[in-house]
Amino acid sequence: MSAIPFGVIGVGHLGAVHARLAAGRPEFKLIGVFDVDAARCQEVASACSCKAYSSLASLLEHVQAVSIVVPTEHHFHVAEQAVKRGCHLFVEKPVTANSDQAQELITQTEQAGRILQVGHIERFNPAFQALDGYSLEPLFIESHRLSQFNPRGLDVSVVLDLMIHDIDIVLSLIDAPLDSIQACGVGVVSANEDIANARLEFANGAVANLTASRISAKAMRKMRLFQHNAYLAIDFLEQRTEILHLSQHPVPPDQSAHCIGQIGVGDQTKSIFLHTPGPVACNALEQELKSFAQSITDQTRPVVNGRDGLRALHTAEVILQEMSTRKELAAKKAGL
Repeated sequence: MSAIPFGVIGVGHLGAVHARLAAGRPEFKLIGVFDVDAARCQEVASACSCKAYSSLASLLEHVQAVSIVVPTEHHFHVAEQAVKRGCHLFVEKPVTANSDQAQELITQTEQAGRILQVGHIERFNPAFQALDGYSLEPLFIESHRLSQFNPRGLDVSVVLDLMIHDIDIVLSLIDAPLDSIQACGVGVVSANEDIANARLEFANGAVANLTASRISAKAMRKMRLFQHNAYLAIDFLEQRTEILHLSQHPVPPDQSAHCIGQIGVGDQTKSIFLHTPGPVACNALEQELKSFAQSITDQTRPVVNGRDGLRALHTAEVILQEMSTRKELAAKKAGL
């Protein structure tokens, strides 16, 4: 297939990585980059051997697809201009600043016949990809996404900064409508929530308990899944996956699993098999871009499309509203 003329809009730290990776992918021909910081734009363009454009409009005239890596508040404005120029869109998470904008962007891309992929990168994490092909029907999910303090990102709640990754993963795993959400969070070093917890209950009885913090002593990105006769542990940070499977058969289900013990008594005894699928070492963002190019070429649904991004964003908004309501009630009680 011929290389797709490609551009990157916004070349801060993450945008520069987009540009560097796109420049090295055969699926793309990196035409140029644009950023409101002209000096930074030129620096990245020089490093990636492409053109630094002085305006968004001029870049959009020469490309067929773009990565949008600007601050979230500008996602919709930039994406709208790009789709009107006929571009396919890769938009970093969250897809837009609010659900109304996301729905409008979905409508515009669908009417234009353009691809909209949202950058929920953990879907491409090797530890999560290692579960491909395994039957996943979780009944309970627990996740902890903790990071050390970093001044970047304090303008939004930790729910939109960090938790939204796990929201997207959970929604992709549980094939049932959300029934209810309970949430709480507090601001410690900023005016927004720096640590938060949310409990998501689904119509099929499944439950997800999510915790996110950006004021932790050390980083952690772990998720545990419990389902009938199985326990799965995913370490997104270390890119390691473990599967514990219960079976009444004493023989391992395949050569990659081994028995580590038994549980139960008599006829109810089951063997415990441990399987540690070896994740294929890869750059998750590079895989995202490769998948984006494939969706454009084949005109197929992206792994994370606009509606996935909208659902994750809407769920995050409900969580934030639940937190706000909880704070208001607490304030009223304190004033009594």
